[in-house]
Amino acid sequence: MNTEQQVIQTLQSVLNLPAGARPLDGSSLLLGHVAELDSMAVVSILTALEERFGFAIDDDEVDGRTFESVSSLVQFVESKLNA
Repeated sequence: MNTEQQVIQTLQSVLNLPAGARPLDGSSLLLGHVAELDSMAVVSILTALEERFGFAIDDDEVDGRTFESVSSLVQFVESKLNA
């Protein structure tokens, strides 16, 4: 399973997206477009990503652009993995 698939799986799990929701892919917009993505969900997603990929995220590393789309979140995760 590649990084994008793992990130999408994490998003779906944490957000508990409804069965009829549009499937997520790299181009899916997140912040402001997925109703379930609120500030508490962001914290839960970051925690889940830390656990899944085995890295730590500092508060100052994340801003709104990180959660702009699935693709931007995947890029963030990959930058952490390559650090």
